[in-house]
Amino acid sequence: MKEITHRQMRNDSADVLRRVAAGEMILVTNNGQPAAVIGPPPGDVLALLSAQGQLRKALNSPAGLRSIKRRKSNKTTAEIIADVRGR
Repeated sequence: MKEITHRQMRNDSADVLRRVAAGEMILVTNNGQPAAVIGPPPGDVLALLSAQGQLRKALNSPAGLRSIKRRKSNKTTAEIIADVRGR
């Protein structure tokens, strides 16, 4: 496992993430002490979240969303957001 410092991780984060995405595990140290291990996510993230109880399965198929009729609004997106935010 490759070891890098916190500073290296901060300064070269794009390169570190590319290496992790390619499958490499990286140990990050802070003041010489191990602080974190960065690695690629498991193959099936949804299965992992479900096993940990952090995912709730849909009650209905998402295909049912296609039956919702689309409507055109007279307001812009900005106006709708401002209205939702109470402005």
